[in-house]
Amino acid sequence: MSDERQPRYVDVRVHGRYLVREPLTPSERPDVLVGFHGYGETAGRHLDELERLPGLEAWRLVAIEALHPFYKRTGEVVAAWMTRQDREMAIEENVAYTRAVIDRVVSEGDPGRLAVIGFSQGTAMAYRSAARCGRSIDAVVALGGDVPPDLAAVDPLPFHRVLIARGASETLYTPPALAADVETLRGREIEPDVLEFDGGHEWTDAFREKASAFLLSS
Repeated sequence: MSDERQPRYVDVRVHGRYLVREPLTPSERPDVLVGFHGYGETAGRHLDELERLPGLEAWRLVAIEALHPFYKRTGEVVAAWMTRQDREMAIEENVAYTRAVIDRVVSEGDPGRLAVIGFSQGTAMAYRSAARCGRSIDAVVALGGDVPPDLAAVDPLPFHRVLIARGASETLYTPPALAADVETLRGREIEPDVLEFDGGHEWTDAFREKASAFLLSS
């Protein structure tokens, strides 16, 4: 590639969006769960899933939407966290964005517990955001997605409790990938809880019950 075809970059300001469901029952210091949706989803769809987690009526639920929207063939606008193009740059932009969301949420009301949850592609962002948001995180819930390799650069990790879950029949997050993630976390002195449930790459009632119990015990 000739020099004139080399990519060049410029900093610009963009706006990210997130949705909040306020606690349904009064609390002086509501616990906060911050969620990260999967590829081709939206904050709205993710918040729907968060609201189906049992027992979190007193929690403030936050769903962050990825910065990169696109159209599905149906015309629906959905979003993705990144592609392999300029991946490292996208990671830094996404971490700065999600940290800003968490900072704002915390500034609006000092939370009790602060936890994150990610599904599919959003799992990596849940781990990254928990590791680099500058706050202590009480729990990380990962459904159907990998521990990102760049987590190795963060030491110490500001969280110690992790739940990893996968559907027994899913093909995107495989048993070897789960086993590798368990070993990675053990290498960081974290013994994760592991759930393998009947189902595929999806949220199920068995997962919801386990995730809620895990969050409420943090």
